[in-house]
Amino acid sequence: MARDGARPTYDPAGHDNALRGALQDLRTGRWMAMRTLLADTTSWWQWTQRTQILAAAAAGTDVVRTWLAEEPYSGAAAVMHARVGVERALRARREQHRRTRELWIEAWRAARAAADLCPQDPVPWVCLLALAQLDPEQRWEEHREPPPDPMLPPGPWGLLAQTGKRDAYNREAHHRMLQFLYARGGSSGRLAEPSGYAQWAAGTAPPGSALHVLPLYVRVERYRRASGHDAALDLHWVAEDAAREARRVLHTWFEQTHRAERSLLDLNHLAHALWGSLQFRDAARVFEAIGPYVTPPPWMYRTRNRGGAVQVFRQARARCLAAVKDSGTEP
Repeated sequence: MARDGARPTYDPAGHDNALRGALQDLRTGRWMAMRTLLADTTSWWQWTQRTQILAAAAAGTDVVRTWLAEEPYSGAAAVMHARVGVERALRARREQHRRTRELWIEAWRAARAAADLCPQDPVPWVCLLALAQLDPEQRWEEHREPPPDPMLPPGPWGLLAQTGKRDAYNREAHHRMLQFLYARGGSSGRLAEPSGYAQWAAGTAPPGSALHVLPLYVRVERYRRASGHDAALDLHWVAEDAAREARRVLHTWFEQTHRAERSLLDLNHLAHALWGSLQFRDAARVFEAIGPYVTPPPWMYRTRNRGGAVQVFRQARARCLAAVKDSGTEP
């Protein structure tokens, strides 16, 4: 059982010790550990997750470019080149950089090249999906295809389908689709489309799929847009529909999947939802699975203090573990 005072830390590698080692090497400008790690990665869920985290660390360096120059026919290097390109394009958009469109086109070309070189790999298609959020007006034809359900809006459904052919229910692909729908609606837009999409995706997913967690992300986004950290708004979490939603995710995802396959972000969102809806004993089980690895969202939206996410996490964890201790049972 985790100690109440165990110091939370943000570590993108989380429980993946092999990834942590590759990240350390990458930060010193070396790529061989990354190459070895990816060569040893055998599942699509882990390949998708590791390439995303590695790209976030590599985006401010030339490490992947160096690797690709050394091994121009390497599929893994091509995929990482696309990953880094996407990360740079998305960062440029957030910072309103004048080179955003140029970086967008470069990333799109890199993703298409990786898709050609690695036809069975879902990640190049995930990259193309990620770039769709840069086109909220849906000027590109591939971003306004008809949906699989009449209740859903037009969007990059063909890209999502291509990902699904290679890795059904790919977690990141569906999160990228959700981000596209946020962008399509604007920063202050209604959340009916993202909410409908999250419910549809969760409703079509098998037990254990991370897609069951999607509605919790939309609920956090709704809270964030309402400015959060207000006592009245906390009723948002204790409402019966919120509590029911958290329980459903616990039963359809958390209890149906292997610990190693759970995303830290998903775990933190579920712990947050269960704590917020006063289901402390169930939340304690999720905190046990999290260990010390806090993720800034969703905790950061519960405080006005910059960097206060860790303190909110600690308070929530302590409250839930205390409830278990008081009951005299293990979570």
